[in-house]
Amino acid sequence: MEKRIFGQPVIEGLVVAILLGMLVRTLWLPPAFLDAGVRFTAREVLEVAVLLLGASVDLPRLLAAGPSLAVGIVLIVVLGIASSYTLGRLFGLPHKLSVLVACGNSICGNSAIAAVAPVIHARKEHVASAIAFTAILGVVVVVGLPLLRHPLLLNDYQFGVLAGLTIYSLPQVLAAAFPVSALSGQVGTLVKLVRVLMLGPVVLFFALRNRHDATAATAGEEVRFRLTRFIPWFIIGFLVMAMLRSTGAIPAAWIAPTQSISSWLMIGSMAALGLGVDLKAISKVGRPVMITVTASLTVLIVLSVSLIRLLAIR
Repeated sequence: MEKRIFGQPVIEGLVVAILLGMLVRTLWLPPAFLDAGVRFTAREVLEVAVLLLGASVDLPRLLAAGPSLAVGIVLIVVLGIASSYTLGRLFGLPHKLSVLVACGNSICGNSAIAAVAPVIHARKEHVASAIAFTAILGVVVVVGLPLLRHPLLLNDYQFGVLAGLTIYSLPQVLAAAFPVSALSGQVGTLVKLVRVLMLGPVVLFFALRNRHDATAATAGEEVRFRLTRFIPWFIIGFLVMAMLRSTGAIPAAWIAPTQSISSWLMIGSMAALGLGVDLKAISKVGRPVMITVTASLTVLIVLSVSLIRLLAIR
């Protein structure tokens, strides 16, 4: 059933949608009145799609690696931040820009950069630089990462883990993993959602490190309130739907139409995501940022593949 639902035409639509969105953005800048609709489609529509995706996953199969994978995800995030920050400093990036690049690479791209920036009082130009190249490189990874599957001798489950551990945003994980297989997409989604949960502790860590600032008290209050939002509703919904599927509470007849709706919503969100990527912005990003982000991503891939081998994930 899953092979039929996630046939090649639908899967390819995810990648085609994001690339077409980027092409449109490059040739034609959408008017400002469309911005709200594009943002809604790229975010809220995607969240609903992820929630519905939970109804089709085989939760026991996804959790086959056990708690060791969850520990590994935390370790990858910590090592990713440390290595990315070190590379940034080696390539001459300022401290705060290095922190932004490290968090964006290691957790969830633009969302992590936006969350950490106010806590460390980063300059606007640093935020813009980190976001610009991270967004563009993320699309390159969507297209390029599946090409590494066979050279690295990864099966569908292992590739899903790799995608979830390395790709910046959830939409990009979906676009890269589902073309490989439904299992890869589902595993990648779950791993990515766990990785996103690391954003709360990371923001709190940097808030505490900056508590000596004059505005630390205010920043601390903001972080405490923000932490309540670091477990998004759709992550909880995804897990609830998956558990209902596993217990048989969701009728089998509902799975196919639910999956189809989720797939089409994903395609729409991919197109909106592409509309938000400005390829021209790459010319405004300095060489040190480009080198740091690329090198950091390479290190993250190496760390993730090493974790898969170490844990003997099958």
